[in-house]
Parts: sequence; C-alpha cells; structure tokens
Amino acid sequence: MTIKNVTVAGGGVLGSQIALQSAYCGFNVTIWLRSEGSIERCAPKLDRFASIYAATLEATKDDPSKRADGLSNEGATIEELDALIAKVAPARASIKLTCDWDEAFADADLVIEAVAEDPAQKIDFYEKLQKHLPEKAIVVTNSSTLLPSQFADHTGRPEKYLALHFANNIWVGNTAEVMGHSRTDQQYYDQIVKFAEDIRMVPLCLRKEQPGYILNSMLVPFLSAAEALYANDVADPETIDKTWTLATGAPNGPFRILDVVGLVTAYNIVTMNPQAADPESTPGKIAAKLKEKIDAGKTGINAGEGFYKYN
Repeated sequence: MTIKNVTVAGGGVLGSQIALQSAYCGFNVTIWLRSEGSIERCAPKLDRFASIYAATLEATKDDPSKRADGLSNEGATIEELDALIAKVAPARASIKLTCDWDEAFADADLVIEAVAEDPAQKIDFYEKLQKHLPEKAIVVTNSSTLLPSQFADHTGRPEKYLALHFANNIWVGNTAEVMGHSRTDQQYYDQIVKFAEDIRMVPLCLRKEQPGYILNSMLVPFLSAAEALYANDVADPETIDKTWTLATGAPNGPFRILDVVGLVTAYNIVTMNPQAADPESTPGKIAAKLKEKIDAGKTGINAGEGFYKYN
C-alpha cells in the first residue's frame, strides 16, 4: 500500500507540526479535532508554523547555517529555495480541519494519533476510531512516554499499530522514532519507516519497546531534575536555565524546552507518577506548580507564555 492520505488526530503542539510537515511533503492531510473550539485553537498554530517554514527558507538564502533539514537540502540554490517557499502557503491551505469522524478517517491510509498523553483518553479515542477506519489504514501513536502494547488491542488492528514519535520543532530536529510491539507486522513497520523518510525525517528504529523511547528516556529525567529544583525552591527557572546553558553551551535550558513541549504535556507526564497525589512529595509539588500556570493560561510558547513570555 502507498500512503497518501494522512489523518492526524489532535492539533496540539506536535499534531499541528506533523500535519504541516506531511502536507509540505505532498501528502493529503486532515486533522481530526474533538470540537469546534479545538479547530479555532489549531488554525493559528498552523499559521504560525507555516510562517516559520517560509521565514526559515528565506533566511537560508542569505545564511546557509539557518537551513533546516526538514525543509531543504544542503546546497539548495536560490531558485530551489524560492520554489520551496512557494509550497508553504498551499500546503497550509490544503490541510482540512474537521470534527467529523467519517470525514477524517474513512479514506485514511495512515492515522497519526497525537491526542493528550493520558491513557484513558487514548483508549477512548481508539475504541471509537475502530468504527470509522478502512481496512487499509495503519495507526501510529506519537505518545511521548507510553508503549504501543498498552493500546494495541483497543485499536482493533494490533498488527497495523506501532509508535512514531517526533521531537518538537520537527523541521529542525527531524527525527522520527519508530517502535513496534510484539504483534506489529514487519511490513507495516517498514511502511512507517518509509513514510518518515518521505516527510524528510530521519527514522530511528528501535529494536524493542522502551518507555520514553530513545529521546525521552534521556530528556524526561533531565526535565524532571530541573522541575524538582524549581518545585523545591532551590532556584528559579531563569537561574536553572542559565546554569545549564552557560555550563554546557546548550542553546536552551530545561524550562525553555518545557515551554516548547507544552506545560499540559509536562503535567500529564508528572501526574502519571502515583507520588504526585501527595502534595508534599516532589512530584506533587511539580504538578501543583505546573497546574497553577496551566490554570492561568500559561501553557507554553504556543500560548504566548509559559515559564517565559513570547511575542
């Protein structure tokens, strides 16, 4: 089967990026969202990412160091970059946003699930999805930390189900972790590896299931350590970030990264820890501080403010 029709379930930080990247690379893309309000929140994200794509390609013409692997090849000419810039707006305009299950999924070749990092919400989604999918469709999860084997039976097609995990800012950090479970059929695994390549990602093939995959097995403990320092009043986010960037030369500290990831995702991850139910525990303190920001609408870069303010 050739993948052509891609439906992304969820239009959050990563869902909107995955959708635009797929459309930019020539796929027919639909985003399924739970409500009209979700559609209204998703559209500006797509517009913002499209403007970043165009600006990045434009900047590359004058400074090749600005190039993003997910957008252009090394050594692209001015004419080639202009042609790529001309693709961005039509790609954005081509993405359909809908709340209708049949409109979203009835002809899907590939469904990329990017709903909230909450097992109950994912299970509910998969069980409803079964009624609307064609036999041909492959389903993948973009879960940051959860294993595909947790949800395989709920999809109704465990052999056609696996994980495809993207990093944030996928046009720059163009990685795609591909992870099956014990019942994933190799032919569908291979098709997802090919799809990742077709949208200019570098497939990172895992040999077995691993909570957190490769990237988040390293990243989540790093971010959790920073959150613990903050929650226990050791230092403020700006000082923690400054410590990391000055000492390591990294471009961003953990709280800048958390703003990109999104504080809702960070909150969902920490509340999976049973200790978070205890407000006196470190996970409980982290959850409380994140919840305070979320309740104030400070959910990260896409909201204009998280731990930092963004124009």
